[in-house]
Amino acid sequence: MSFVPVTAVRSSREAAGKPDGEGRAGRLPPWFRVRLEAGPHYRRIQSLVREQRLHTICEEARCPNKWECWNDRTATFLILGDVCTRRCHYCSVHTGRPGRVDWQEPERVAEAVRSLDLRHVVITSVNRDELDDGGAALFAETIRAIRRLVPLCTVETLVPDFQGQRAAVETVLAAHPDMFNHNIEVVPRLFPVVRPQGSYARSLRVLSWAWEGGRHTKSGLMVGLGETLEELVAVLRDLRAVGCEVVSIGQYLQPTIAHHAVDRYYTLEEFDALRRRGLALGFRHVESGPLVRSSYHADRHMDHAVRDGETVI
Repeated sequence: MSFVPVTAVRSSREAAGKPDGEGRAGRLPPWFRVRLEAGPHYRRIQSLVREQRLHTICEEARCPNKWECWNDRTATFLILGDVCTRRCHYCSVHTGRPGRVDWQEPERVAEAVRSLDLRHVVITSVNRDELDDGGAALFAETIRAIRRLVPLCTVETLVPDFQGQRAAVETVLAAHPDMFNHNIEVVPRLFPVVRPQGSYARSLRVLSWAWEGGRHTKSGLMVGLGETLEELVAVLRDLRAVGCEVVSIGQYLQPTIAHHAVDRYYTLEEFDALRRRGLALGFRHVESGPLVRSSYHADRHMDHAVRDGETVI
């Protein structure tokens, strides 16, 4: 077991893209260190993903927490392929023309969940804007397949915005995910620069529809892209106004020099202040820290969301 800086564990594919661990913000602070430990659970998930021809966002987005999460028997499955129809300037997932929808994928995901004996699973996807429903039907089928094989496992869906189609959101909700997650990602001023094909208002609507549908709701924010504290707090208020119960806040890390540069690295004290600010606004749980990502400690987020009963706004 060893501890190494986040930049040191990036893949060879990323290295070929000349990753910039410093950017405008300078060198990474010393707290950006991850534990490398390929324990039996890590190796089991790695093997199962290969055997079942599955994708995980842990790998595709080069998440720094993969080692910890996989060793803890948690993973976020990426359905609908590994090619995205959008080009967000913070994300390392490949952009291009996706392949056919694999309608056998839900069963393979469910088999993996059963094999790993998961208590909580997160299902996410690339954007599939070329599909009429954005892939909502496959989300629903995956939820149902998991329910059939592992009825005690709670299911979280981390969905795209489906281009603002309420019918697509309703398709996912009809399968009854335990947690409905859609990441807002950045403050509204940065959408044209960082998420040019997204819409702040549209993302809020997606979350509001899930809350109106009686689901526990969650969203995630990145910091360090040039936003102000006032803008962050305004986003937290907007999320609460549409019923969001859980929020994750993490440091943006530039995948390659082709991506948006890091403006600055937040301190541990600033992350804690954001956590306290979010709790004061009424969130049931705020996961805030340098290496926090949307699915980090997702099983605990589920526990916090249901602990106190019905949603309180």
